Amino acid sequence: MKVPFNVPGNTGKEARYILQAIANNCLSGDGQFTKRCHEWFERNFGCHKALLTTSCTHALEMSAILSSIEDGDEVIMPSFTFVSTANAFVIRGARVVFVDIRPDTMNINEALVEGAITDRTRAVIPVHYAGVACEMDKIRELAEKHNLLVIEDAAQGVMSTYRGNPLGTIGHLGCYSFHETKNYTCGEGGALIINDDRFVFRAEVVREKGTNRSKFLRGEVDKYTWIDIGSSYLPSELNAAFLYAQLKEANIIKADRMKSWEMYLKSLQPLADRGCIELPYVPRECRHNASIFYIKVKDFKERFELIRYLGKRGIASVFHYVPLHSSEAGKRFGRFYDQDRFTTKESERLLRLPLYYKMEGDKIEYVVQSIGSFYNV
Repeated sequence: MKVPFNVPGNTGKEARYILQAIANNCLSGDGQFTKRCHEWFERNFGCHKALLTTSCTHALEMSAILSSIEDGDEVIMPSFTFVSTANAFVIRGARVVFVDIRPDTMNINEALVEGAITDRTRAVIPVHYAGVACEMDKIRELAEKHNLLVIEDAAQGVMSTYRGNPLGTIGHLGCYSFHETKNYTCGEGGALIINDDRFVFRAEVVREKGTNRSKFLRGEVDKYTWIDIGSSYLPSELNAAFLYAQLKEANIIKADRMKSWEMYLKSLQPLADRGCIELPYVPRECRHNASIFYIKVKDFKERFELIRYLGKRGIASVFHYVPLHSSEAGKRFGRFYDQDRFTTKESERLLRLPLYYKMEGDKIEYVVQSIGSFYNV
């Protein structure tokens, strides 16, 4: 049996919506499907403003611009994250301060954040790994105390919540990804979620190449002009049409993925009880979206052997981030606060298993059986 790591989601309505976009004679950004996506997020998540972008990377870059990051400023984030989380702020001149993670959730350790704050700190960027929320109450409390911005990297967090609040709507700004590996996709895409009114107008300007074109299109000015820095962050209307089909089925997609996630959890529990592996932990206040199912093995060597073993059985499994602070650029543009007690050790143990929309149960059973076979169980 062949088990791919990912199969991009498809509800069956995407092609029809793309053809509608073509028939509307609008292929560039901010057509009817883009507006429908914006309205969907604003209505369902209660954010002040949602703006589709070409990627989560670009949503993060917009956040860095809106934060008025300058040379020498500092931002706090975990090292266990994708390079875009750091790059977006480094290109504005910031120095990254990496904080160790919690070994249970793989999220930033909120208890260490305050110690990493200096008079140059401007923002904290919590990364919600696997769609499981960081401890946002504590992070927001620290941000208010020290007058810092909170920018959520919720790339994996669409349809997850923390104490009933959608991830991406808790900080001042939130960033989503719609890459083909995410729960809701348009191949490449993202969104900036704005939860603070003071950023709404400038976000529109930055997204429109530094112009007030959005005001012009709404008839608020008789012409538009260049008024600020910015870039071309608008996705194609074809991407928005594909994404809108998925958003309309958001609860169905989530329920399907949760069913697969729970099947993994239940089926792998005996292996965890024997001490062969560790399973994901989800705090009581969090409701996740089944973005990722991972296990933890003994160490780096065992993970390498298990990946190779599963590969020989036709199962694609992958590890995740190499901690940024250990990279060449991470050493040049950042520093690690205090000690790396868990970031490297836990990242070297983590193995992601195949999980995607409409994944067949027999494939999950085959993956579980194969892992059991590896451990001679």
